Amino acid sequence: MSKKADRERAELEKRRESFEKFYMDIYGDRWKSLREALLRESSPIAFSENLKSPYYLDRASILVASLLPLKAGDCVLDMCAAPGGKTLVLASRLKGEGTITANDRSRDRRARLDQVIREHIPDDWQESIRTTNHDASRWGLYEKGVYDAVLLDAPCSSERHVIQSEKHLAMWSVSRPKRLAIEQFALLAAALDAARSGGYILYSTCSINSEEDEKVIEKLLKRREGLVEVVPVKLQEAEERPYGLIILPDRADNIGPLYCCLLRKI
Repeated sequence: MSKKADRERAELEKRRESFEKFYMDIYGDRWKSLREALLRESSPIAFSENLKSPYYLDRASILVASLLPLKAGDCVLDMCAAPGGKTLVLASRLKGEGTITANDRSRDRRARLDQVIREHIPDDWQESIRTTNHDASRWGLYEKGVYDAVLLDAPCSSERHVIQSEKHLAMWSVSRPKRLAIEQFALLAAALDAARSGGYILYSTCSINSEEDEKVIEKLLKRREGLVEVVPVKLQEAEERPYGLIILPDRADNIGPLYCCLLRKI
């Protein structure tokens, strides 16, 4: 093995040790069982309700996307939509009676999103769905108070990937959650701006770190005091957090992890 390879391996092991300590400090004795659950492969299920072909995704994603209140005729924004599973859940509920804007800032991911929509959404509904390729953190500058419902499935640490993949482990650091939390707050503030008065915002991440979950909600409630409120929701598979819910695979039959919080613009 070359010296370069030795250095890279040593760096990975250092990151792994930091990762383990970081989450042990958060979860304590529970970390062992949660870590074991995160190491297991997830088991996607076929979602086919009102679709022309099934799409496979984690059952937690279906449960969480179903929490966003929707009615016929609603104007809906999916801010970070690719690869498109949650967009399909929203579309299946609207049944073509409303509009969906599905966005992803990556051109490659948007191309994948377009493909998923073509392959799974009934042809006569497809005109009601548009895809875009914008920086969602600036959305509220251009479409303010437009949407009845906004889904923000924000980029996050995605610890299940980190713990299973050396590629993702190499991207992780102790400071990364703090950097992501800044981006997540900017996205959530933009989602609030994009929602109409009385509209709903569903915030979600697949992170198990409170910095990226309920603390982002807490920051929004402080910064936009009097403009937004938390809407209580229930899921049998989920655990309550100070704001919102989290589904953790060690206690939810290996689905998740997925955090969510439903908000309403006052």
